[in-house]
Amino acid sequence: MATLRSERFMDMAPAAIYAKLLEEGVYLCSERTMYRLLSKAGESRERRDQRTHPEYTKPELLATAPNQVWSWDITKLRGPVKWTYFYLYVVLDVFSRYVVGWMVADGESAALASRLLTETCDKQDIEPDQLTVHADRGTAMKSKLLAQKLADLGVTRSFSRPQVSDDNPFSESQFKTMKYRPEFPDRFPTKDAALEFCRQFFAWYNEEHQHSGIALFTPSQVHHGEAPAILEKRRAALQAAWEAHPERFVHGAPRPATVPAAVWINPPAATTAPDATP
Repeated sequence: MATLRSERFMDMAPAAIYAKLLEEGVYLCSERTMYRLLSKAGESRERRDQRTHPEYTKPELLATAPNQVWSWDITKLRGPVKWTYFYLYVVLDVFSRYVVGWMVADGESAALASRLLTETCDKQDIEPDQLTVHADRGTAMKSKLLAQKLADLGVTRSFSRPQVSDDNPFSESQFKTMKYRPEFPDRFPTKDAALEFCRQFFAWYNEEHQHSGIALFTPSQVHHGEAPAILEKRRAALQAAWEAHPERFVHGAPRPATVPAAVWINPPAATTAPDATP
């Protein structure tokens, strides 16, 4: 029973344990005896259920200004032939949706991720204890090298729960926007072609894309504090339209949408603020 309950065998069927032990020159008992002993102990159900997994806390992250919470992820870009890929690393500001850093590489690498995040923190003048960086649980994201580098920078790490895709919604949404662009190719013939596409896409995304999640401002306008002045122009245009033809507005004077004051990854149940964006 100690062998059947061991870390090595705790999620294996008796038949597999029996065969593995015989390959190693060990005979403890028959396969049938293993089943009988497990049944007597009440452990004969699906043995993969026996393993205990750690409890993962749902990440709850709040951003009320740029450079408080970043989300980052890696997506594959198809290369010139089947089963070849380039890897696009993207770091996104959750509040402004501004892409603060990106990189195209030949593979997933903790060293490359560490370099990208370090350079991006320097470019954005991030101070210690200012920023939380959220990611999924990929190999590069969980690496000790990256953990040490972020600790040196005074940056807090946050992770999605395993197999919970909507714990990292902002990165997923940004990738979807990119891959649904009409000019996004089925394959990239070279790494340089992938780089050139990304340069053009991120310039458009940051500077021209009227983002629905931030009241149709561009990420750059929100990230660099230009949204309030532009909001006043929108408000003045709507006021003039109202004064000229109030009969056209059946619900009263129109008001332009404003940038959410708070942006959450997984808002807690008690959060009821009407302008909080999940």
